[in-house]
Amino acid sequence: MRVLSKGMKQKRSQSSPEVFDVVNTTYSNFKSDFVKRLSAEVPVASSPITTRWQQSQTRDLPSHSFGEEHSSSDLESSRSMLKITPEKGTLILGSYNESLMTPIKGNFETNNSTLHFCKTPHALDGSWKENIALKGQKCLNQLFLTQKVAQQVNGKMQLCEQSQCVWEGCRDGVRDESFYFKSFRDVNYSILRSEVKIHLTGLRNDYYLNVLDWNFQNLVAVALGSSAYIWNGETHNGIESVDLRLTCNYVSSVSWIKEGTCLAVGTSEGEVQLWDVVTKKRLRNMLGHLSVVGALSWNHSILSSGSRLGRVYHHDVRVAQHHVGTLHHKQAVCALKWSPDGRLLSSGCSDGLLTIWPHDPGTTAQTQPIKVIPHPTAVKALGWCPWQSAVLAVGGGMEDGCLHILDINTEQSIQSPSTNSQICSLIWLPKTKEIATGQGTPKNDVTVWACSALARSGGFFGHRGRVLHLALSPDQTQVFSAAADGTACVWNCC
Repeated sequence: MRVLSKGMKQKRSQSSPEVFDVVNTTYSNFKSDFVKRLSAEVPVASSPITTRWQQSQTRDLPSHSFGEEHSSSDLESSRSMLKITPEKGTLILGSYNESLMTPIKGNFETNNSTLHFCKTPHALDGSWKENIALKGQKCLNQLFLTQKVAQQVNGKMQLCEQSQCVWEGCRDGVRDESFYFKSFRDVNYSILRSEVKIHLTGLRNDYYLNVLDWNFQNLVAVALGSSAYIWNGETHNGIESVDLRLTCNYVSSVSWIKEGTCLAVGTSEGEVQLWDVVTKKRLRNMLGHLSVVGALSWNHSILSSGSRLGRVYHHDVRVAQHHVGTLHHKQAVCALKWSPDGRLLSSGCSDGLLTIWPHDPGTTAQTQPIKVIPHPTAVKALGWCPWQSAVLAVGGGMEDGCLHILDINTEQSIQSPSTNSQICSLIWLPKTKEIATGQGTPKNDVTVWACSALARSGGFFGHRGRVLHLALSPDQTQVFSAAADGTACVWNCC
């Protein structure tokens, strides 16, 4: 018996170290082995890098290195195969025949959507042990697939039905009467009710995202969950939604091209997609980022995208090899804004640095910034003055709470009034020469500032959560505000 036992121990020690005994191992050993494999083989399952890591293991396509992040060739997905954009091809709006819902990618996203932490056993004695190991692995795969699906939130956008509204906020007593704009321009303190109230389901309470934009065709795009909803600012009706739930956990940024109906969409998986909302077709999918794309900004045919890994990529959407430039930051990119004349790009980061870059996306060497202006908090809310090219407005975070009007040439602050709250968003109002800022706690309102002396000239009240996003209508007379409590309003600003 001793000889037999010794032989079994030797046989067990000679077997593959990659496989553990599913039947005889203790729970503590199983847990320890599981943790080791989890940390050694894959990134954390909740990380936005996970999906891109998975795809890199299964794609047999050439990639190009851009700093720490990598870009593959443009992929146009279908339900059964992958199509690569020709190298000499150009971007033609509506040229690709795709449905508005993003199709399922190849087998690497359907069959391999889960993470395999254990390799298939080869050295187990007996088919019954092998069956137990395969069943255990299948259960683990189902567990991680369930966790991934649970992260997605179905978005919804609907008009408030006033007294018949069944939305939870309205049942709690937050009716249309609670939303109003109060003007301090005259001694009578005129009060105007909101034009439209909208309920948003799936709006992420994330300070570092930019998920609202209003274009010159009077179309509003807002990201809710894993979809981008398109809303007509004239008829107040929803048109369509860009559904990306098959390829990402959530949409992290949206931006309209200045001329036309092309919508750029950034995702939590690091993708930048272009959609024509009229033809309801996806034009292309530009890869490269390895984390959440939280900021987008257009400069004619150049689209700049910023990620949480601190990279800004310039994409020329007219050509197949879209990547034409890279900018480097040390921390997450929170905001991107091209100046109205297209000569300068401003970028805000979570480390409090406001950086001004020149317009040279075609350079191969690393571009050096023109100005780097430090701030005490993260730089997320920013915007160029439409009538003064060298003036930039920056909103302070929680520990700052000031609205900074900066002269880029001198790097000096012209004025810095305090809001006593976090500034989450801001827009310029050219018709009245004012600035609107969206505040967080404790006010959760929108303050309008007269640019001459930066004194409060009005305010919009009623939101119960911090006002994360603001957008201006094409005629510059209305403002769309969206707050973390799921309320959105359209109100007249002049």
